[in-house]
Amino acid sequence: VSQIVFFEDKNFQGRSYECDSRRGNGNAPTDCSDFHTYLSSCNSIRVESGAWVVYEQPNYTGNRYLLTRGEYPEYLGWMGLNDCLSSCKLTLFTSGMQYKVQLYDKPDFTGQAIESIVDCPSVLERFRLREVHSCKVLDGYWIFYEHPNYRGHQYFLEKGNYRKPVDWGAVCPTVQSFRRFTE
Repeated sequence: VSQIVFFEDKNFQGRSYECDSRRGNGNAPTDCSDFHTYLSSCNSIRVESGAWVVYEQPNYTGNRYLLTRGEYPEYLGWMGLNDCLSSCKLTLFTSGMQYKVQLYDKPDFTGQAIESIVDCPSVLERFRLREVHSCKVLDGYWIFYEHPNYRGHQYFLEKGNYRKPVDWGAVCPTVQSFRRFTE
């Protein structure tokens, strides 16, 4: 059973709200599209098991953060910009999952294109690319980082097309490293 618990206050205090995979229909997990009606803010999180994507806005929109098993006593622990979270999804993995991402140096999948199926600690060194303005995640889950060597603010991307940085939650096209998320 995968489980995540959200707390209103820092250090796992105050009112709490729990999501887990038991609430689903059969083996399908229940994703929570809007839990901010239960909590006025979210200042700490405990992930008992599983990997969860949490979103600032209802209906899986806004900045998103990938959280794996562990304790996050304050929002800075998950690289949060504030104490606002409103929805979450359990991320499911299958054995033998494939990974493929295409990055473009211009919006709307134009300009120089690169493709990768492996992690990249430095986009500038490996591809001579200074910015990523759009991308297509063809297979798997990926994490983009604003600095080399998987540092700085992170962006979790699942399969889909991202026409501009705001589509993956970024305010600018700075992506200096990326890696596959394999749980």
